Amino acid sequence: MTAATRSEQSRRDLTKSSPMGYAVAQLAKAASLIFAVSVITFFLAKVSGFNPVDAYFGSELTASPEQRAALASKWGLDQPTIVQFGLWWWNLLHGDLGTSLAFERPVTAVIGDALVNSSMLLFIAWLASGLLGAGLGIVAGKNQGRFLDRVISTVCYVFAAIPTFWFGIVLLLIFAVWLKWSPIGLSAPIGKTLAEATLAERLNHLVLPAATLSLVGISTITMQTRTRLIEEQNSDYALFARSRGETSWQFVWRHGLRNSLMPFVTLQFGSISEIIGGSVLAESVFSYAGLGAVTVTAGTKGDLPLLIGITVISSAIVFLGNLCANLLYPLIDPRIKETWS
Repeated sequence: MTAATRSEQSRRDLTKSSPMGYAVAQLAKAASLIFAVSVITFFLAKVSGFNPVDAYFGSELTASPEQRAALASKWGLDQPTIVQFGLWWWNLLHGDLGTSLAFERPVTAVIGDALVNSSMLLFIAWLASGLLGAGLGIVAGKNQGRFLDRVISTVCYVFAAIPTFWFGIVLLLIFAVWLKWSPIGLSAPIGKTLAEATLAERLNHLVLPAATLSLVGISTITMQTRTRLIEEQNSDYALFARSRGETSWQFVWRHGLRNSLMPFVTLQFGSISEIIGGSVLAESVFSYAGLGAVTVTAGTKGDLPLLIGITVISSAIVFLGNLCANLLYPLIDPRIKETWS
């Protein structure tokens, strides 16, 4: 399903219900989505055969069977799987995601600290991918078939095929190792915590990770914006606008941009999931202490409570992004707002 199709489907869903009915339906979808994601994640982790006790102690010779059994009992791993899942969901309803096995801290605290560290990186990368993607798409669509359009399209195709981690390594090698324009990694200067670092220092450490992470969504947004703008320029009302004396840029500004906003908003907010997923690789390449680094730690150490907590929180963030896109549709298309009045 293309972005244009998804946005049209969302518009139809909005026009079929009142604001209150739509909000209730979306909250019900969110609850069912989070439940389904948690079930799948929990049982996939169980059937993988990964044992958190083995990951905690390492070699089997480092702990006695009694110690291992005591730790499994403390974590509740000696209970049947369905009981473990039921207890976890009961605690979730009370705002308790459990205790991280790797960090020995509440999962909510670990994820909260990681999100604070990653929030600026994720937001800058998300914003940059949207603005650059839309700008390049407009330029390419406006110059359809010309040299500039071919260059932008070719670059987008190449970027779409480049793995995120490889692009990050290349940027690190060029700008940090060869040119020495940027720090080699980390989220703050060596010897300083994130709270002690100045805003300028944090931004300096953010440039390369944000550039790497923004690559995730630029190509898709650029090509979708280009395609939609070309469709608008080839429409009948575009021919009528040109017959009235409007220049091509006037048409783009007055009509093309507004009619291209719906798929752009859908793609931009839908790319939140890709940005969060890409942060795992980007933060690993640049040794950036954030949500991606915590996710890697949770996976390698078999920290099931933390892994499920990250999955649930990430799913909620993605849902909120899609909800924001749906709420913006009435501002873009007044016909949706009229059906609610």
